[in-house]
Amino acid sequence: MDEHRSMTPDESLTTREQLDELLRCLDLEAIDLDIFRGQNERQRGPRLFGGQVAAQALVAAGRTVEGQAPHSLHAYFLRPGDPSTPVIYRVDRIRDGRSFSTRHVVAIQRGKAIFNVSVSFHHEEKGYEHQLEMPEAPPPESLPTWTEMVTTVLDRLPADVRSWAPRPRPIDMRFVHPPTFFGGEPRRGTCFVWMRVTHPLPDDPFLHQCLLTYASDISLLDNIVKPHGRNGPLGPLMTASLDHALWFHRPLRVDDWLLYVQDSPAARSARGLARGTLYTRGGDLVASVAQEGLMRPVTRDEDRSQ
Repeated sequence: MDEHRSMTPDESLTTREQLDELLRCLDLEAIDLDIFRGQNERQRGPRLFGGQVAAQALVAAGRTVEGQAPHSLHAYFLRPGDPSTPVIYRVDRIRDGRSFSTRHVVAIQRGKAIFNVSVSFHHEEKGYEHQLEMPEAPPPESLPTWTEMVTTVLDRLPADVRSWAPRPRPIDMRFVHPPTFFGGEPRRGTCFVWMRVTHPLPDDPFLHQCLLTYASDISLLDNIVKPHGRNGPLGPLMTASLDHALWFHRPLRVDDWLLYVQDSPAARSARGLARGTLYTRGGDLVASVAQEGLMRPVTRDEDRSQ
């Protein structure tokens, strides 16, 4: 039996609760025409997780489109989000076409925009196909679970990481190359992480796309830090996501293992680019991701403001 499906009762209960909470966060409340309200995950940290906001914005856009599925989104993170305050999502119907439709979504807290995204939707069509081949990677069952990794390094983690790392998570992640926030060594080149939702989901393709949007923001930013380490010659690093782009290539399931192949081709002027491709275990390329992040060396408290 798959290791993922044979959790202990206590572990299964807590991860199930976390997944149910995430699904509730994605079930937005309609408060007016094309205006929605989203609740936030609890115990996530001092700032809203960008993947949550991106996924909720995609849900809001999708509520206004019929007969088409999202194929790409392009987003900017404008201000840090407050996890204690619900997020309002305002959708603008930019275009409705026979093949493509476009929506623009702004996420608002306390009257200020914290995030905006353009989402393009498309009818399924026949056409030519090609893809990059999936690289060789160890199977996920051979890699330590998140809990096993945390247990091994917990006493060596920074205090801010220790506050959230041991909590149960709705996404099961198995790192081939440990992230820097878990004490991973500086390295250049491609990094691999397997991921999937902790429990089976309904057969709703749009739900799987929204959850992939959420998961695609996990660990990607760390790739711009990896070549230098968290405490390089210029000092400790403050990082934040600046934008996020995601392309869906084919139908997918996030409750099956996906290999997230990640790298960072360049960094300069306190900014770095990270990119990733996601493959099914059978080798199908289902999505591509790109993200620019702030990677600012800080020596004073006032340097930490974006």
